[in-house]
Amino acid sequence: MKKLMARNIVIMSTCHIDWGGSEELWAGSIPYLQKEGFNIIVYKRYINRLFHRFSDLANQGVVLKDYSSSLSLPYRKLSKTLYLLRKSYAESKHLPPVKEQDKAFVQNLKRFRPGLVIIAQGINFDGLIYAYQCLLLDIPYVIVSQKAVDFYWPETHDRPFMIKTYLQAKKCFFVSHHNRRLTEEQLGIQLPNSKVIANPVKTARQVIPYPSTDSGFRLACVARLFLLDKGQDILIRILSKEKWKQRPLSVSFVGTGDDKEPLLAMAGLLQVNNIHFIGYLQNIETIWNDHHALILPSRSEGLPLSVVEAMACGRTVIVTNAGGTAELVTEDITGFVSKTDQDMLEVAMEKAWNKRDQWQRMGLAAAKYIKETVPENPAFDFSNHIKKLAND
Repeated sequence: MKKLMARNIVIMSTCHIDWGGSEELWAGSIPYLQKEGFNIIVYKRYINRLFHRFSDLANQGVVLKDYSSSLSLPYRKLSKTLYLLRKSYAESKHLPPVKEQDKAFVQNLKRFRPGLVIIAQGINFDGLIYAYQCLLLDIPYVIVSQKAVDFYWPETHDRPFMIKTYLQAKKCFFVSHHNRRLTEEQLGIQLPNSKVIANPVKTARQVIPYPSTDSGFRLACVARLFLLDKGQDILIRILSKEKWKQRPLSVSFVGTGDDKEPLLAMAGLLQVNNIHFIGYLQNIETIWNDHHALILPSRSEGLPLSVVEAMACGRTVIVTNAGGTAELVTEDITGFVSKTDQDMLEVAMEKAWNKRDQWQRMGLAAAKYIKETVPENPAFDFSNHIKKLAND
């Protein structure tokens, strides 16, 4: 029985929306792990089984488990009270509290004792409480961190268990050197058991013909509509200036998110009419049939897939240096990089506008760079790491 359970791999995703870019890596690795005989169980606070990515996983034989949505309203209120009591006790003992709705995950760990647990974090410490439970139960685990943020540090009372959890992991994966370096700085430790890996590229990695500019230039901002991270408000504020309104330039916001209404209201207030909200696109390649460059005004990032995908399709990029973005882009060769500041982003945009006749050439250089430096199949590479760690 223990040998059979060792073939179980549990993936705990901390992503709180239906599906995020942080989930592409572990999801892409699943078919390869299944071919090696591993059974996959995916945990998430809430799983929208109608969303096509999760319905696809279910059809592949992946077991999907969520738990907070099954709690009754009175029980949720009781859970909050119990959590606050546990939090007070845990802080006095320098231990992380386990929320009531998360206890199902812990109970299942105790019952099934999987061979390996993958903690897939959106940021570099939002899933450590789950990894710590694995540590307490002597269940091997790895940590995947998709982002680290300069202005968001762990609380002091959480540092002891976080440090121990990182150091005891079988492996700590980061998607950029920036993420790893900042995590080490935030915790004041070196992570010799860490590795930088790439995220999957969903596009076909072939240059999409550059569209005509006869009717103007079109930028695509491909990102979740979430201002705290993606900074679309910064871009709208820049576009509200008269010189940008007068230029033959438009911006398409591609994506969904809670901040759509605030962005629409802001654009209306500032009378910015050269922007369009496209919504979610399942096939992102289609956006590059009629857009000339990517613009990403992010305040914080891990290493954005939208930048890799735009470059792979032969498009230059105008980006901030949030997270590991600058690790991908060479100034004036493949794109334009600014600091995460409105004035500096506008400087980069002005520079890009003045070189708009070079965008096609720069896009070709960007595609060449991605082809030469980003692994062909990061999900397969990740699955090989996981297979080796699970078999050790």
